[in-house]
Amino acid sequence: MSVTPCGFTRTPGKGFARLHWADGWQADGGPPDVPALRSRRGLEIDWPAAPVPLDGLTELAGAGIPLTAQDAPAWVPGDLATLLTDRDWLAEPADGTARCLADLRREEHSVRLRRLVHRPARATVSIVMSTKRPALVGAALAQMERQRGVEAEVLLGLHGVAFEQVRAAVEACSLPVRWVEAARTVPFGEVLNRAAALASGDYLAKWDDDDWYGPGHLSDLLMARSYAGADVVGTTAEFFYLEPLRATIRRTTFASGAAYPSEVWADHVAGGTILLQSAKFREIGGFPALPRAVDLEFVKAAQKIGARVYRTHGLGYVLRRGFTEEHTWQLPLAHFVRIATNQWHGFRPSLLMETA
Repeated sequence: MSVTPCGFTRTPGKGFARLHWADGWQADGGPPDVPALRSRRGLEIDWPAAPVPLDGLTELAGAGIPLTAQDAPAWVPGDLATLLTDRDWLAEPADGTARCLADLRREEHSVRLRRLVHRPARATVSIVMSTKRPALVGAALAQMERQRGVEAEVLLGLHGVAFEQVRAAVEACSLPVRWVEAARTVPFGEVLNRAAALASGDYLAKWDDDDWYGPGHLSDLLMARSYAGADVVGTTAEFFYLEPLRATIRRTTFASGAAYPSEVWADHVAGGTILLQSAKFREIGGFPALPRAVDLEFVKAAQKIGARVYRTHGLGYVLRRGFTEEHTWQLPLAHFVRIATNQWHGFRPSLLMETA
């Protein structure tokens, strides 16, 4: 696969073009030009009368170009045909945020197409989570159990928490779970390192106890690592649930107003979504033994040794925000309201979270 979703355009400036067969797949008057097609809302497929090679079409799907068709002939594989003829994402939302929501539905469709083409090999992943909040451990473990396409183990850093406080949640979990207990005075980064020292998986993934993760979260990170050739991958920090306000926001720009894209090489990813090979984690030197800014400093350390960091889509991840003192990333709720591109009442994640 020579093309990837790298450079995906979240808000295209042009409408649909048609994709048809003429001794090869053609769009916009010639062979498909992926960089040029990124400005298109998508491609509507006109099928030829007889079977033809699908390689060019699946390359476009792997590039994240949204593809759609009214129907699909019998010679199109069933999983691809199902996605191409699912046209729910084309419906215009009825409320006042039509364009933003249409862009979100389009991106969800794009991710589903990418998953079909770039299926990563099944991998073993060690999920590392530090917690001071035993009441959240059961829900976090349940989300880890939902992860598809991976063999997962859980490494808990109990930060001022006794194992007896989480025993019931751990024993109810179907995944292998190991843990370390650390005093509340031990820096957060050091607790993570003590837990990570127990890892046996090929990959190590950081997990935050109070956030939400869709069932495709880890496999999407592995997929992005594979097609981008990255050393460290993570998602955008895009969806936030503001618990005191009972509202969900989505941000697609930085506070400065600059675009906050996905599918790019970056010096910033959401801290609760970092994934890399366990060997690379050890080469970097583990997490910095700090009480705060652990994720930011870890990415800086990775880049200092030449590791390449890639940021993929954030549609399968929602950060929970309470009052400032509850988080290591300390910004007031007003900041998140101010940067919101969309705002909804209640918990309104992307459809890729599969919460319905």
